[in-house]
Amino acid sequence: MILSPAEIGSLRTLPCRELMARALQTKLARRGKSLSLCAIINAKSGQCSEDCRFCAQSSHFKTDTPVYPLKPAAEIVAAARQARENGASHFSIVTSGRAITARSLPALTAIIAAIKDQVDIAVCASLGIATVEDLQALKQAGLSRYHHNLETSREFFPRIVTTHTFDERIATIEAARQAGLEVCAGGIIGLGESEADRISLALALAELRVKSVPLNILIPLAGTPLAQSKPLAIEEILRAIALFRLILPDAALRLAAGRESALHDFLSSAFMAGADGMMIGGYLTQRGRSAEMDRQFVQAIRDLWQ
Repeated sequence: MILSPAEIGSLRTLPCRELMARALQTKLARRGKSLSLCAIINAKSGQCSEDCRFCAQSSHFKTDTPVYPLKPAAEIVAAARQARENGASHFSIVTSGRAITARSLPALTAIIAAIKDQVDIAVCASLGIATVEDLQALKQAGLSRYHHNLETSREFFPRIVTTHTFDERIATIEAARQAGLEVCAGGIIGLGESEADRISLALALAELRVKSVPLNILIPLAGTPLAQSKPLAIEEILRAIALFRLILPDAALRLAAGRESALHDFLSSAFMAGADGMMIGGYLTQRGRSAEMDRQFVQAIRDLWQ
C-alpha cells in the first residue's frame, strides 16, 4: 500500500534519528537482514546524444571521459566473473547512448548468453530506451533484470534532461515488465532538487512496483553543468534514504555512485537508515573502494543488524 500524503507529511516532521529508526525497523520487518551486492561494467563509453546534466558521457559537454565502442565479449565475461568472486549477485552491462540499436542488439545478446553460460551470476543491463521486442530478445538470451533510472521527480526532470522525457523513461520500464524482466530503477539526489522532489520520485517508483532501487548521490564531475554543485549535508542524505525505505518498504534499496565521497565516515549510517544493498567495484566513470574494503564493510553491517 502506497503511503498517503498525510502519512508522508507526518514522516517529514520527524527528527532524523527517529525517521532513521522507523526506516530500519521497516527494513528488518519487511526484508529481514538481507544485504545484496551488485556490480556494473561501463561496456560502451562516451558520445551520448542525451544532455543529462550530471553525466560526463554526454556529447553536449567537454569532459575527459574515455570514448570507446562496445568492449569485447571476453572482457565483459571476465568482469562478470570478477564481480561474482567479489560477492556480487547481479552484474549489469551498461552502455552509453540514447537507446538500443538494431546494430548493437546481436552483440549484446551474444554477450549476455556467454555470461549466463560461463558465470554463476544474474545478468542485468542498462542500455537506454528500449522496445518490448528488444527486451524480449535480451531476456531470451538470459537477461534477468533491466535497469532504467527515472533520475529525479517528474516535476524536476526537465531541469536535468531535455533530449527525452520522463514519460519515455516510464515507457521503457513498462516495456521491460511486459517483456517479463525484473526492473531496477532509481535516481540521483543532490541535483538541486527538493525533499518534495525526492518523495515524488519515490512515489513514482512505488506506483511502478519497482523492486530494486539504486540511490545515487551526485558526484559533481568536471565539465558537466553540475560540476559546481554543493554537496548535500549528511543529515539530508540520511533523511532521503529513510524516506525512500518507508515509501518503498519491500524494495532492495541500493547505495550506488557517490556513497563514499558524500557520506565519508557516515557510510554505515545509511544502512541504519534502511539501505540494504550497494554497488561494488566502481561506477561508470569513477572508481569505487576495493573489493576487500567492501567485503569487510558488509560484514560489519550484518553484525550491526544482529
